[in-house]
Amino acid sequence: MSFKNVYEDSLRAESYARLELPGTYYLAYRDIPGIIEKYTSPLTPLHPAKRYRACSMEGGIKQRALDFGCGTGRSTRFLKGLGFESIGVDISEDMLAIARRIDPEGEYLYWSHICDPYNRKFDLITAVFTFDNIPGVDNRTLLLKQLGGLLNNKGVILIVNSTPEIYINEWLSFSTKDFPENKLAKGGDKVKIIMTDVEDKRPIEDIVWFDYDYRNLFDANGLKLIETIKPLGKTTEPYAWVNEITIAPWVVYILKK
Repeated sequence: MSFKNVYEDSLRAESYARLELPGTYYLAYRDIPGIIEKYTSPLTPLHPAKRYRACSMEGGIKQRALDFGCGTGRSTRFLKGLGFESIGVDISEDMLAIARRIDPEGEYLYWSHICDPYNRKFDLITAVFTFDNIPGVDNRTLLLKQLGGLLNNKGVILIVNSTPEIYINEWLSFSTKDFPENKLAKGGDKVKIIMTDVEDKRPIEDIVWFDYDYRNLFDANGLKLIETIKPLGKTTEPYAWVNEITIAPWVVYILKK
């Protein structure tokens, strides 16, 4: 299957970099601070008032986080704001260049570089939307095996993916109505979706995977799935939700060795 990562594109990278956490994207990040607090025992409690802004961690050693598929660094900076010593890695030099420009004091590396000279282990590894853009079971298996090798004994991997439902419904931040063929997609097939919160309205090609695909992947890598979360929108939130209150656009997997 021919597949090109749409984010290896300078115009799309710039458009994506200006995106913060609007609409449907908010749901992908909303619960992450609480999940991290539950499984990583940060030095400073993640008080709700500090969950969406930088919080200082004085004394001791900061916990170390690896943000796999960091893109323009949004999720890496998010982890830094929660007090982690964060490193972002990606395969798109266009995205990494923007991440370094936005956060010149941060550490953003091309993916292959993380495996050789540093020999670091991480308390937390995140992959936010990353596996939506990785084709092939073999590729996913190899990458997840590498990530597992970078995790310390008590660490966790947190993966945020699109659910298959995101590609067959309408959302506050996405549209799929022009791609009815998505409804016929099987695990591993290409699907299309349009982001409505950015200037670049070209369709995005993702790879759809189902829950059983991911569970088989985790088992194949000897990783234990300890929790699955599908965040839904709430009527009390300041968004004009479309389907987000009843259908989850995202799924969060928490894994341990």
